[in-house]
Amino acid sequence: MVFLKLFLMLIVILIAAEVFTNALEHLGEKLGISEGVTGSLFAAVGTALPETLVPLLAIFSYTSTTAGSNAGHEIGVGAILGAPLMLATLSLALMAISVWKRRGTQGHIRPERTGLIRDLNFFIVAFIFAAVAMYVPHDLPTIRYGIGAIMVMTYFIYVMMTLRASKALVEEGHATEADSDMFLCKIGLPNNIAVIIAQLILGLALLIFGAKGFINEVEGAAEIIGISALLLSLLIIPIATELPEKVNSILWIRKGKDTLAFGNITGAMVFQGTLLPAIGIMLTPWQPRQEVVWGIVITLLAAIWLRYLMAKGGIRVWHLLVNGAMYVTYLFIALSQ
Repeated sequence: MVFLKLFLMLIVILIAAEVFTNALEHLGEKLGISEGVTGSLFAAVGTALPETLVPLLAIFSYTSTTAGSNAGHEIGVGAILGAPLMLATLSLALMAISVWKRRGTQGHIRPERTGLIRDLNFFIVAFIFAAVAMYVPHDLPTIRYGIGAIMVMTYFIYVMMTLRASKALVEEGHATEADSDMFLCKIGLPNNIAVIIAQLILGLALLIFGAKGFINEVEGAAEIIGISALLLSLLIIPIATELPEKVNSILWIRKGKDTLAFGNITGAMVFQGTLLPAIGIMLTPWQPRQEVVWGIVITLLAAIWLRYLMAKGGIRVWHLLVNGAMYVTYLFIALSQ
């Protein structure tokens, strides 16, 4: 029964992803913005917002007892750090696998270069701050809060730089273009901002419904397996909350929209790697436990590997399979503890 429900929720997620990406393409086209802004800001933040509630609810909901508070902090920290780990490794690998047959192992993947480099630079710097904060003693709260504030400011600077680059990218031919008619227009509604927003809300609502249903079944399976709250949140929760909605990237890359596909993932990495760790640094113990440290190391290695590829000239399909191997490596390390 659990597997049947998982399958049904996956179908809902796939339908929702089609509805959401279709509306998002039309929104970007209507506003005349670049694919980088559409992917890195609109798509990334739009699909990441529901999952942002998971660590926040975990941190703020378990406050009645010391044991409850500890469990909440473990779930919160794991969910905060597990999402970037999954995005930088497993999500990119699955995206590559989806076009492996069509493009081949040596096939090129061509996202818009400057936007991807900007995303990776901001993420790597912010995540290094998050790692350093784990070693700041708790009797130095000013430093910890200062690091958190810097990370919040980092995201706002990132947003401003991404928006500022949009006009030049549009002029260079990187404007967002919709491939097909909007779904709601096929039933007679006009193609205007109000209808586009309505379809975006519909798609996002279906994504939330499907993801929450998926989470419930995965959590049930995790309880049967019997793993710690921290490991559950590092491994299971990000897969259940983030991965289904990154189906958007698979849909885009299969259509040849590599910039949108990458922006959806790397933009979410910046969002999840700045604002949420800032909250974790300021509101949780944020300590360097072994599984957490390994998660940060693997995540940074995956992001640096991608940044290295861009510096060397480009990304091929097999390169992203290395990111997938990094995720498998982390699984082996975490589960063997």
